[in-house]
Amino acid sequence: MPNDLPIRKIIHVDMDAFYASVEQMDHPELKGKPLAVGGSEKRGVVAAASYEARKFGVRSAMSGMQAKRNCPELIFVSPRFDRYKEISNQVRAIFYDYTDLVEPLSLDEAYLDVTENKKGNPSASLIAQEIRERIFKEVGLTASAGISINKFVAKIASDYNKPNGQKTVNPEDVLDFIKVLDIKKFHGVGKVTADKMYQLGIFTGEDLKTKSLEYLEQHFGKSGSYYYYLVRGIHNSSVKPNRIRKSLAAERTFNENLSSEIFMLEKLEKIAKEVAKRLDHSKVAGKTVTLKIKYSDFTLQTRSKTLPYFVSNKEIILETAKDLLYQEKMSNSVRLLGISMSNLNTEDNKATAVKNIKQTVNVQLKFGF
Repeated sequence: MPNDLPIRKIIHVDMDAFYASVEQMDHPELKGKPLAVGGSEKRGVVAAASYEARKFGVRSAMSGMQAKRNCPELIFVSPRFDRYKEISNQVRAIFYDYTDLVEPLSLDEAYLDVTENKKGNPSASLIAQEIRERIFKEVGLTASAGISINKFVAKIASDYNKPNGQKTVNPEDVLDFIKVLDIKKFHGVGKVTADKMYQLGIFTGEDLKTKSLEYLEQHFGKSGSYYYYLVRGIHNSSVKPNRIRKSLAAERTFNENLSSEIFMLEKLEKIAKEVAKRLDHSKVAGKTVTLKIKYSDFTLQTRSKTLPYFVSNKEIILETAKDLLYQEKMSNSVRLLGISMSNLNTEDNKATAVKNIKQTVNVQLKFGF
């Protein structure tokens, strides 16, 4: 790595099969058995799968029906998000014993910047190991970790020795690590972009690095410069301890497809109530209401309306969702409805949030990882 580049010590901690592991911890009779959280063998979508289920090809976002076909012995359990959040808070409390620079990505993963840390430990690898040991001892679950100079490499590294392992990519090894990566592993490269890169002969990090900045910008627009620097180990996104929420949502998948708007309105009332509850809990309001509709053939449609004022009231959210529901005739029966609020008033809180953020110290490392 170039000596003049600022290098951080970043840890990405990822809980192993989090939802399923919590269920197996709370219900010992489920340990060692193929388990799916969410869905059912007839309806719904798998939210998480235990490692025992993954051996049969069961994955998150898979339909419950397909999951059952893959694994006839699969056990379905309903998600308990309050419990998962409780456990997540216990894990995060451990993180904060080491640094205030913690950026949660979800309930089960987070970035930690330990360039400077509360323990005064110069080794990010030893810190990650200690954190994982404490999670197992104090919470009862296993976690994996990736350690490197930036968020991009750390996140990929955390997936290498799962479950219950960690991988360190030292500064001098970063370029070789990126060189052999499948292009699909690059953050921001989805299926469409990956297919486009394949057509251009870009399959690995090494292939990507052969392309000039001008070439990448010509084919990928503004993202071109991002890919150009990323493949050279340059990813200066700092760990943001106060991430500003951009949207808030709730949705429901139904046991039976709904073909009548009357039945849909009953469901929307419950969903609107949940959205209002979450807005109140987060102390935010929004202007844009979006209705999400997934039809029985799995096609997805969204309809949005932006109000002239911020709202968090259930009745207003529900009435707006109703208007969106009747905006056009349903093209099929419906298996899922959702309501999301965006254009939130968190912008008003940005100045306060920034004041509370401890600035990451970008210094050249003097110690090993």
